[in-house]
Amino acid sequence: MQESPHPDPRGTSAPGGPGGPGGEVLSRLPGLSRRLFLGAAGGAALTGLLAACAGGAGDTAGASGSRTVPASAPGTPKTGGVLRAGSPPPPTAVDPVTMYDGSAIAIVQLVADYLIWLDRDFKLVPRLAEKWESEEGGRRWVFSLREGVTFSDGTPLNAKAVKATFDRLLDPKSKSAAAAAFDSVLAKGGIGVRGDSTVVFTLERPFSDFPYLVSAGNYNAVILKEDYAGDFTGRPVGTGPFLLESYDASSGAVFTRNPKYWEPGKPYLDGVRITFYADDQADLLALQSGEIDTQILSRPALAGPLDGVGGITVDQVQGTGLTAFTLRVDQPPFDRKEVRQAIAYALDRPGVNAGVYDGIGALGNDHLFAALFPAAPPDVPQRAKDPAKVASLLAAAGVDRLSFALTYDPPSKDYALTVQDQLKQVGIEVELDQRTSGDFYGGDQEKDTPWLFTPANLVGWAGRAVPSQFVIPMVKSGGVWNGSKYANPALDAATDAYDSATTDEERRAQAAIIAGALHEDVPVIIAVWSGAVRAYDAKRFTGVSAHPSSYVDFSSVSRL
Repeated sequence: MQESPHPDPRGTSAPGGPGGPGGEVLSRLPGLSRRLFLGAAGGAALTGLLAACAGGAGDTAGASGSRTVPASAPGTPKTGGVLRAGSPPPPTAVDPVTMYDGSAIAIVQLVADYLIWLDRDFKLVPRLAEKWESEEGGRRWVFSLREGVTFSDGTPLNAKAVKATFDRLLDPKSKSAAAAAFDSVLAKGGIGVRGDSTVVFTLERPFSDFPYLVSAGNYNAVILKEDYAGDFTGRPVGTGPFLLESYDASSGAVFTRNPKYWEPGKPYLDGVRITFYADDQADLLALQSGEIDTQILSRPALAGPLDGVGGITVDQVQGTGLTAFTLRVDQPPFDRKEVRQAIAYALDRPGVNAGVYDGIGALGNDHLFAALFPAAPPDVPQRAKDPAKVASLLAAAGVDRLSFALTYDPPSKDYALTVQDQLKQVGIEVELDQRTSGDFYGGDQEKDTPWLFTPANLVGWAGRAVPSQFVIPMVKSGGVWNGSKYANPALDAATDAYDSATTDEERRAQAAIIAGALHEDVPVIIAVWSGAVRAYDAKRFTGVSAHPSSYVDFSSVSRL
């Protein structure tokens, strides 16, 4: 079965990874898990209940609607203390090689580390690799490992362990979602070592953003021991800031400070305790009551309004997840560009952001370069709702009355309802075709799976570290997840040139070509880029922050 596109580190049951999951798949957005798509009324009711539980009016400083700026750590960090976090239980075994859900990823990220960390603003931060550089025009990448790092069992980190880690991810038998991220870029056998502390990646083609693929942006890429053979929770060995002392799939996990951690003085905490809660409400009530100090996976619609209530701070950050409103360009009525453009002009994007994303997202512009991507073109005119233009475009296409079915799975229900309502306002009728997630992503991936073959559908894509991870599979000719069946030789050429570009100027020039083509041709409508939040008790701890992919880095968290 063909893998599908969307990893949601936040989801409780969403398979996937930067390259996509294997087997049955559930769509997720970073920051918008299935749990987030609960009805707005229910969310408001819970928020009201929690606010009421918080006490008097003096506790409602966050009622102004402003969100708290990212947490910082003023002054000298205090050592000691245990951070208590809430999270849904991982739906499957916690294995760094195959993990895909937010809870499992968080557990592993507390124990293991990456060559490079992906910061909240998508900057690359050296971790186990101190530096890296390209050779042969970006076809070869050389990484120098940090000296003196040891695994928690005392084994020194060396180049062989890094090589084994990526060989393992590239082995089809591992069934790691990470493998798809390396498709056409790095093949098994392309990794070599120079001595104990240098790793050489020889690529199949030049790829200027390759460091992102071996960073936390490819979340399965944590560095494990050379002889790692599974059973991570039974033998949890890593180079991360904490040691996994105990794990119970139904109740939670306990971590203690790793005395061998490579960064001097860190972590500041003595430990972390994660408690599993069956649903969002229980998780948030635990935070509100003081039973826990933070959440691993905060749901914006619930947590956002509590910012400032009872000492809770809700940090927020922009992301690169999206819901692709895919239109098949090879079938009527969407074989007419004017029809696709008309639908794009019918959408009220701020309304989608407010209604579906609790207002934390960023407006999309029907191309695949989020503002977070450095090469994002600044000059593509922002598309906005324009009923007059909708009418003229449909008239130009010879369409008197437009109606179509929109296929989706339950996590996209709110989005689908919003689209239906907004298009109705301009006279376009949308028949909602909700499938189970199993049905939506099931079937023959080469012939009839709904998410790739229905005329119009909604597919959630989790955030990616680089735009090529969207462009190549989604809209390049013959792309593995090209549900629109879009083909544009100019875009294909620009995509190849973008990947091999050696300067920022060249990369931006190619990005402008790609974005311009997608904005004009509209094979997919990107109305909003998602965001993410993390709620925590700011009276007790500092240094907790949101991450676009809901990753956790508690090494700098300090008690107050």
